[in-house]
Amino acid sequence: MIFVGGVPFQAEEPSSSSEGSKILIALMDHPILSAASCTFNSIPERKFSASEGATGERVAACKWVYVFQREYATVDPSLVDLAGTDETTTCVGMIIRNCKSGMTSIAHLDSPSIVDVGLSQMLTSVVDPNSDDILDVHLIGGFDDSSPQHMENTVTSRIKNKGYSFPLCAKIVEVLEKSSKKFHLQTLHVLENNTWKDSEGGAYPIFTGFLVNPSTGSVTPASFDGTSRCPDELVRMNRVTAAYEDPNWNGRLLETYDTKTDRFVIAPCKWTKRQLHIAIMLQSLSDDELLLTCSTSPSAEAPDFVENERRKLAYMIQHPDWKETFPLTQPRVFERTTSGEWKRLTN
Repeated sequence: MIFVGGVPFQAEEPSSSSEGSKILIALMDHPILSAASCTFNSIPERKFSASEGATGERVAACKWVYVFQREYATVDPSLVDLAGTDETTTCVGMIIRNCKSGMTSIAHLDSPSIVDVGLSQMLTSVVDPNSDDILDVHLIGGFDDSSPQHMENTVTSRIKNKGYSFPLCAKIVEVLEKSSKKFHLQTLHVLENNTWKDSEGGAYPIFTGFLVNPSTGSVTPASFDGTSRCPDELVRMNRVTAAYEDPNWNGRLLETYDTKTDRFVIAPCKWTKRQLHIAIMLQSLSDDELLLTCSTSPSAEAPDFVENERRKLAYMIQHPDWKETFPLTQPRVFERTTSGEWKRLTN
């Protein structure tokens, strides 16, 4: 069940065929959530780096967890200072926080097909099964990528010209509303709330990421550089591609992090010969062709998108057998060092 402003939310006359869509549109028009989005919009984006903390200090003592697309992680405030994700153009970053314990789960959702099971995965370490905890929820990302001619603010037109972001957002709020858990929706910075347009009408996301402090619950817009998207960046990016054809991950978020030990435990994922052949083909494309082929929002991607895609493809080409990356089908485990870096443990 969704709560807004401390009271249960009710959309007017939802239909079974598009219940999530109508719930979403009603939430987007809610004055409390509109005001919260305006406030969030006014917060300067934090550019997070492994070499610099919130106030410019070295961050050897700062412990953060980063999740890539289709990943999730649940963090304990006694072990982790910050958690976040970015690059959510048509994806949605989701935060679920238990206000009582501070346990916080974050996810980078990229498809409606992973929302049902993904939510269950996120709740596993957040909710006490013996208590009726109210959970704070923040949704950030997923700009208005609907067709340019979509101008009317009606249910029919908004569902018809939906793009990638709208169906994902609609699925998320539908699953939250149907759940027996109590979700207090604090931030809905998605779709038009997260969109700016240039002089020619081109749409772009305002923010594509966030950082959350699990101790306080504060959420800040954020972007990450290459030093902070760690550990095991290339392997984790390739798992996103591989997961679409690996039946072990059908409908599920990718597991990355062990909450209790504060270690990254990157579960294995298989890539196929077909995916290898596709990687070779993609690597031969020009930069413009690669951008248009690999992105759901080519005009809205970060400047390093193509470079990162090429690095990811190069890894798969150089490691065609997934068993080289995951020997004996074992996860890749990383622990923090005293200097704040990640060190891989041998299997």
